Amino acid sequence: KKKMIKVLNCKKKNYVSQLNLLLEKRRSSARISTNIVTKIVSDVKKYKVKALLKYEKRFSNNRQIKPSKEKIRKAIRSLDPKIKKAIDFAYKRILKFHSKQKTKNIKYIDNLNNKLEYKFVPIESVGIYVPANLPSTLLMNAIPAKIAKVKRIVLANPKLNGSLNPAVLYAAKKIGIKEIFNMGGAQAISSLAYVQKVDKIVGPGNIYVAKAKREVFGDVGIESMVAGPSEICVVADKYTNANDVTTSLVGQAEHDINSQCILITKDKNLINSVKKLISKILNRLPRKKIAEKSLKNNGIIIKVYNDQQIVNVINEIAPEHLELNIKYNKKILEKINNAASICIGRYSAMAVTDYNVGTNHVLPTHGSAKFSSGLNVSEFYKKISHITLSKKGIEVIGKKAITLAEYEGLNGHVQSIKSRIRSN
Repeated sequence: KKKMIKVLNCKKKNYVSQLNLLLEKRRSSARISTNIVTKIVSDVKKYKVKALLKYEKRFSNNRQIKPSKEKIRKAIRSLDPKIKKAIDFAYKRILKFHSKQKTKNIKYIDNLNNKLEYKFVPIESVGIYVPANLPSTLLMNAIPAKIAKVKRIVLANPKLNGSLNPAVLYAAKKIGIKEIFNMGGAQAISSLAYVQKVDKIVGPGNIYVAKAKREVFGDVGIESMVAGPSEICVVADKYTNANDVTTSLVGQAEHDINSQCILITKDKNLINSVKKLISKILNRLPRKKIAEKSLKNNGIIIKVYNDQQIVNVINEIAPEHLELNIKYNKKILEKINNAASICIGRYSAMAVTDYNVGTNHVLPTHGSAKFSSGLNVSEFYKKISHITLSKKGIEVIGKKAITLAEYEGLNGHVQSIKSRIRSN
């Protein structure tokens, strides 16, 4: 019987470099050929709607990009009230938590009465890409944009088997999104950039969507993180319930064959229990094939020997999701610098955070939590500096600035500064 999941033993001195080899294997396999994306992007840039329609027909047999108001109303009416209530509940919690992230303008007046200001200005228009049937993703992307007072939000949501998604449309109505387009893949991203002409595009998608976002970046903004296939890292000890751990691992694995699930523990018995439980839980799973492939290709069990190794391993992985399901977590928590979202204690199942805890589920993957954060309200602002110098201010500051301008050999700068000092 083939081994289900790799085990890395931290007994060897070079365990960090061995870990890196395993992580890199997944990161490089994600780089499949996406040459077609470049062609789609340039086609849509040049031929606009005509090209968009061509690719929508080709890839998803879709001939209607803009759903009628009546069709949207009908779809929303068909939605089970129980799901509406669940969306309402999630909306409230996400709104509440993200409202606390509102920013404040900065104002500074120095002793020469110079005034420096830093203003947060909402981005004017944002395109949100939401994969077919994920209302939770629309809430996570659109609510922070709404809090930041983005004026125009455009939704791109591909049809699922040729039909509209009532839950996504219900969430869109709740948020107040007026512009809705049924389009997917690289052509949807290109359209948001060059047809709807938004200023920034956010929202997760498959490898083609991700590549298209990188292609249009520079013409428009994209999120400041790498949001790829989902990941989880679970830390467990001898007190942890093996079933809690295993369901967390399998739950992430069912997302995508490229998802990654990692268990870190000192406890040998727990490792054995988890290995046994994995196949049991997999057998009950509708998405068994996907989960199985993810665990086989990317799953890792890491056997550690002390707390420092736990910290080293986590900071090296920089996981998207971390479950700290251990009895004494304070010390370890203090030393974790690289993780996007940390669920602490036995009740904090990461899966809940995908929906309605209130924190955001659009998070950096592939180690990018080393340098970036999950989606938040400040993602939807630009910051603009305002400078008002006084007569005394330009005289005092200007003299020192002239010294630097002369050193850098920029005489035009010198002239410009002098002209203000003289004319006073």
